[in-house]
Amino acid sequence: MKGGAEFGLKVNQGKATLVPPAEETPKGLYFLSNLDQNIAVIVRTIYCFKSEEKGNETVHGVLRDALAEVLVYYYPLAGRLTISSGGKLIVDCTGEGAVFVEAEADCRMEEIGDGTKPDPVTLGSLVYDIPGSKNILGLGVPPLVAQVTKFKCGGFVLGLCMNHCMFDGIGAMEFVNSWGETARGLSLTVPPFINRSILKARSPPRINYQHDEFAEIEDVSGTHQLLYKEELQYRSFCFDSEGLEKVKMKAVEDGMLIKCTTFEALAGFVWRARTKALGFKPDQLSKLLFAVDGRARFNPPLPRGYFGNGIVLTNSISRASELVEKPVSFAVGLVQEAIKLVTDDYMRSAIDYFEATRARPSLSSTLLITAWSRLSFHTTDFGWGEPTMSGPVALPEKEVILFLSHGDDRKSINVLLGLPASAMKTFEELLMVMEI
Repeated sequence: MKGGAEFGLKVNQGKATLVPPAEETPKGLYFLSNLDQNIAVIVRTIYCFKSEEKGNETVHGVLRDALAEVLVYYYPLAGRLTISSGGKLIVDCTGEGAVFVEAEADCRMEEIGDGTKPDPVTLGSLVYDIPGSKNILGLGVPPLVAQVTKFKCGGFVLGLCMNHCMFDGIGAMEFVNSWGETARGLSLTVPPFINRSILKARSPPRINYQHDEFAEIEDVSGTHQLLYKEELQYRSFCFDSEGLEKVKMKAVEDGMLIKCTTFEALAGFVWRARTKALGFKPDQLSKLLFAVDGRARFNPPLPRGYFGNGIVLTNSISRASELVEKPVSFAVGLVQEAIKLVTDDYMRSAIDYFEATRARPSLSSTLLITAWSRLSFHTTDFGWGEPTMSGPVALPEKEVILFLSHGDDRKSINVLLGLPASAMKTFEELLMVMEI
């Protein structure tokens, strides 16, 4: 397997075309909730497919035709992002269509290297970037861009560029799986619930919590300088089921916690280790941000197939000295408290907070953990079987750590992060102390 640094992937991209819905769909402005407004970042992912039974000759046509059909259900994805009279993101449902690009690579699929870690240079050529679309709030930007790249071995890669304001991980997974079902001539297992107005802000807004997820923390340690001036090393650390069990045991060994989940233990451990590795000053505050799936936590719960962001950011803040000097149970306990915070009242308060302030979460002196480990992207099937590999092209921000499920049984977790070289060395040493 060749690494991306040594290997120049040559991809011949055809002309970008528009794929409108196969039937007439509703027109007009489509409401995006305040949970959608908060995370309008571009997410680029790839899915690699290779079947022993059939080649890739028909893949461009099959995926294009199925996209047109599935857009009948997901018609806002065929519209264009714009700004409402109230200054918020909104979708103009024009029916113009999603952007679709047919491409061919000059090599075999296995030559692209290790897709389990972000590689913007190599993997980036498998996702089409619309010229001028770097500005996420740009008027008229398509919310969905798909590139299908054929490889000489008979495999192909689906590269998606999607705006997070259209859906969270669960919504994106349901869309891609629905697209696959359509390609195989099946009806949708989970049809989308389109109406997002069920998450409208209250009038007048009622803010019942402090919402430190939006707080700007003073960077007294110069961490921003480290992350944005020095070149970052990107690494992937695999925690197998035995390693994950060790982290959980470490979290409860001092008796401060009775039990913890895998996510709670790993999040607390990684937050503590990264804070130590970056050399935060003792009095520096460190913030942890992560998303909690609110679908079942809303009252009433969000409908099955809710098309939109059903996740809410929660947070924990600690002085660095406490975080790194106290046992890992302290950090894990803070993660547990942050999760308990997420009730219907808290989530409605967060929606109202944005309505009143238009503030977005601050990443100053912050670690943002994004957990894809519970998402079943590996079950997507367009007729060529499930993906041999799937994952992100790049981490969306330098303050982000990604948890991805790994292995045939999906019981391992890959932790993907970027740190300056000196900090990465310390982070690795902290893992070795844990003997993971």
